[in-house]
Amino acid sequence: MSDLLQRLRDRGWRLTAQRRVIAEVLDGEHVHYTADEVHAKAARRLPEISRASVYNTLGELVALGEIVEVTTDGRAKRYDPNAHHPHQHLVCAGCGMMRDVQLTQDPMAALPEGERFGFAVSEVAVTYYGRCPDCAAGA
Repeated sequence: MSDLLQRLRDRGWRLTAQRRVIAEVLDGEHVHYTADEVHAKAARRLPEISRASVYNTLGELVALGEIVEVTTDGRAKRYDPNAHHPHQHLVCAGCGMMRDVQLTQDPMAALPEGERFGFAVSEVAVTYYGRCPDCAAGA
């Protein structure tokens, strides 16, 4: 479960009605919504919320480092509230659904010293691709 709402409160970030509902939409496990999905879900809770408010708030949250923008295979950007917990992603090549996964070993250790070519590696991004059960059943 994401701790986004608590992190924003701890930070003293001003939670207007619009910001609060956006943070509530993003708060959860395996959340990776597009901006349009965030808007649609937020509008169910707060019908007057504008698309501009959603885009602006998402931009602010990314700039604060409280959510991460994730883009795969040229699809629409998705927003991940699990920004403070190291994890990788599993992506359905059919529908684009994304799930957080925890590796059992350090992904940094998977890159041998001889393959680093002198780079001081600071982060690793591993993405697994496959088909979710629904897409696999329809194939």
